[in-house]
Amino acid sequence: MSGRFITFEGVEGAGKTTVLNYIYEELHRQGYDVIHTREPGGIEISEKIREVILNPEHTAMDGRTEALLYAAARRQHLVERVIPALNEGKIVLCDRFIDSSLAYQGYARGLGIDEVYQVNEFAIENCMPDVTVLFELDPEVGLRRIDDHKGREQNRLDLENINFHRKVADAYQMLKNRFPDRIRTISAEKPQEDVQQECLDLVQSYLS
Repeated sequence: MSGRFITFEGVEGAGKTTVLNYIYEELHRQGYDVIHTREPGGIEISEKIREVILNPEHTAMDGRTEALLYAAARRQHLVERVIPALNEGKIVLCDRFIDSSLAYQGYARGLGIDEVYQVNEFAIENCMPDVTVLFELDPEVGLRRIDDHKGREQNRLDLENINFHRKVADAYQMLKNRFPDRIRTISAEKPQEDVQQECLDLVQSYLS
């Protein structure tokens, strides 16, 4: 695969989707062959799985079921969208990937980071991101931003208590230490324009 796979991670409300869209527009404007996508979703089958996972009414969903559904959506998204694009030499920008499963299901749900990693190893067949941008933010600030942002999709994970979201933030710190060569961090506490510019600089330095 000759393309580049760049993923964006962070707690709820960290603004990664907004920044990703900005990065996509800037790289496209500069002439890069780039696509942007998201998890779970990105293609029809995975979007349908997304509806099941994130439906606020599905509060009875078991943690292992949740982890397996994410892995299934991830697999289909990879084979149908990400890997073909990488094989064509494109830059793929993806809103969430394996680190989300490790943080949310592996640590915050208590299933075990290593256990969830093994499930996802089967799903992804060594197709790991080249670079992951982690937006760091106090989870309480992120949830307040969601409350203030009426147009944002509210999903089942937004309804979890603050302790769950703190565990997610803690898990990302663990993953940052576990994968220091891949995961780069940016403070999402700064004004949005500053975060966007810092992220663009980071991505461009990698691509060059």
